[in-house]
Amino acid sequence: MQKKEKVAIIGAGFSGLSTACYLAKAGHEVVVYEKHDMAGGRARTYSQDGFLFDMGPSWYWMPDVFESFFADFGNKVSDYYHLTRLTPGYRVFFNTSQQDVPSDLNELYALFEQLEPGSSGKLKKFLEEAEYKYKVGIKDLVYKPGVSISELLDVRLISGIFRLDVFKSMSSHVRKLFKNEQLIQILEFPVLFLGALPQKTPALYSLMNYADLVLGTWYPMGGMQKIAEGMRTLAQELGVKFETGVNIEKINVEQGFAKTLLAEKEFNGFKALVSSADYHFTEQKLLEPQYRQYSEKYWNSRKMAPSSLIYYLGVRGKVPGILHHNLFFDEDFGQHAQDIYGTAAWPQKPLFYMCCPSKTDNTVAPEGNENLFVLIPIAPGLEDNKAIRDKYFEMINQRVLNKTGFNLKENLLHYRDYGPGNFKTDYNAFKGNAYGLANTLLQTAHLKPSIKNKKVKNLFYTGQLTVPGPGVPPALISGKLAAQQVLNFFKD
Repeated sequence: MQKKEKVAIIGAGFSGLSTACYLAKAGHEVVVYEKHDMAGGRARTYSQDGFLFDMGPSWYWMPDVFESFFADFGNKVSDYYHLTRLTPGYRVFFNTSQQDVPSDLNELYALFEQLEPGSSGKLKKFLEEAEYKYKVGIKDLVYKPGVSISELLDVRLISGIFRLDVFKSMSSHVRKLFKNEQLIQILEFPVLFLGALPQKTPALYSLMNYADLVLGTWYPMGGMQKIAEGMRTLAQELGVKFETGVNIEKINVEQGFAKTLLAEKEFNGFKALVSSADYHFTEQKLLEPQYRQYSEKYWNSRKMAPSSLIYYLGVRGKVPGILHHNLFFDEDFGQHAQDIYGTAAWPQKPLFYMCCPSKTDNTVAPEGNENLFVLIPIAPGLEDNKAIRDKYFEMINQRVLNKTGFNLKENLLHYRDYGPGNFKTDYNAFKGNAYGLANTLLQTAHLKPSIKNKKVKNLFYTGQLTVPGPGVPPALISGKLAAQQVLNFFKD
């Protein structure tokens, strides 16, 4: 059995919580230092005027990853929170019509057949291929630490390289099979947040369609914060200690090892350090220049996934015509994608996403009222101000009014906006990013920022700017990978 060592973790986001659990299970003493007063990172909540708002993630996909995480500790998801499958999964508003995406596969095939005769058989083939990519990609690619190119020399990866469609674009893959623009947009939308146009995203990521359409869209009752609460409870059951309200300002390095953390006071005595804070911030702000692996030039050359402009709204009455999840694709899909990934400008006619958890959960809003979370994906690095935020809220209000007949502004009980500046202030997010690095072919596996710091021997990274990438399920996996690297370090 390994000697019990002390490990410090910066940040109690999902990846930090995951790392903490795995290291504590292995018998080590773990302390997590968190800037905010609660665990969850971007998945924090706040309450006001009787409303409870999830501030970040709102889609619960890939339920098998969550089950696998808790199973590693002999537990089940249901030991910590209750899941509800959403039926239909979500509603898509197009210019002159709307479509509900069914949770039942037979109903989904019927929808495709209705919109494009002959397409149901093609969808079955598409989803069979996506299932293969999901199972091979998740097991043989995503659960790899990215420390060596040799990890890609896996027999299943090599033998299935063409079935994985690594060298084909998502757009060409989808458009080869389907002609109806509504169906194409439904299939392309999950990759909108991966960080590149569908024309430049590997068709490997049709695995997201399997996650969406087959594994389904779920909701943890009480909100996404329930996941973080469950993980923190598990961590504490394993002996992890949490220090909240601690803003780490510097990592002191001596003879090539991280020795102390400087905040309002100094923390020391740890044998290894894991940062689940923003990778760029950790390197460029917490470490002295000689201990940084990557330059500002390197970081500025990275392709980023989108940032977001978000509105948290509490409204009087019930909003008609919407579901729990709603996609407003009533403007040009291609143009907004170009505004994010091409010109990197504020979109003229943005698509947006509206979440209304009070359609499913009566604990998040006062009785008879509605809780709304509205998100516009935008290019990272944009400067925003109050005038811009007000302008886009006016657009959203008019579009919602056109589609539902409900005037958000006239029924506001609570309003809060949140943009790139907030991401920088609250999470030290590089370029105000919301989702991390883009999942492009040249930013996959060992081509992402390394999970290990080669200049500071006991410093490791986890989260959305390293392997495997953005999203809540990848964050759980990232934490497991980081913990494995720490355990390997202790063995050496």
